[in-house]
Amino acid sequence: MTEHLSIDGNTLAYDVRGEGPLVVLSHGIGDSRHSYRFLAPALVEAGYRVATVDIRGCGESGLGWDGYSRTDIAGDLVALVRHLGGPAVVVGQSISGGAATIAAATAPDLITGLVELAPFTRAQSIPLGGLLRVKRYRSGTARLARTMILGSLPAWQSYLDLAYPVKPADWATESERIATKLGENGRMAALQAMCKADPSDAGAQLANVRCPVLVIEGSLDPDWPDPRVEGERIVADLPDGLGELAVLPGVGHYAHAQAPDEVLELVTPFLERTARRA
Repeated sequence: MTEHLSIDGNTLAYDVRGEGPLVVLSHGIGDSRHSYRFLAPALVEAGYRVATVDIRGCGESGLGWDGYSRTDIAGDLVALVRHLGGPAVVVGQSISGGAATIAAATAPDLITGLVELAPFTRAQSIPLGGLLRVKRYRSGTARLARTMILGSLPAWQSYLDLAYPVKPADWATESERIATKLGENGRMAALQAMCKADPSDAGAQLANVRCPVLVIEGSLDPDWPDPRVEGERIVADLPDGLGELAVLPGVGHYAHAQAPDEVLELVTPFLERTARRA
């Protein structure tokens, strides 16, 4: 059942299932908590209290927020964890990976572990060599640029087609659900604002994280010329010994929906070390 948390006159939609240590699942841009439809039930069955949240401007959460930066989203995550009694392990995908980094750095008493799925956590550049060498990256960058500049739903759908090299079994209905939601007044504008948000605020906080971090990349993620290198750089910017990296072969930007069993296999032992201890 959907619940709502009031933050600065706006609302954040979330749901909570299960019993046990708290795990908060936060999605990427243009999506909703429904993206965790495979992972969340498995974590509940494994003995966790699982909260899935629609980040500001997405899903059933409100529109008209003052900002859509990673710092803004991090504040929402901290507020939700505190509201639910914390502490928690936060799982953040894409923009939420960066937001989760900031949340952990600024509220170490509330965040005991991070799982970052294809995270945008560092300042980005567009390397010419990568564009020329890697067709997948060149295509993904062009489709994201059209989405960001034009607010084009077809461009976003084209990006998703690339970002899911293998589609979930329910992709026909899921892609229709995403398109319908983004067709609502203001939803695409929120997506564009997030696309334009500079991730350097998250990168600046990597050195301040004090909890363990698991970074999961997909080898076919079109958002980087080499997703492994991006993951290695995130781990290198964390304090020594806190970060670990896993790269899933044949997986794109949405590992939790494309390959939930593989993600669960990685996340389960990490939660045993971090959430159970909390």
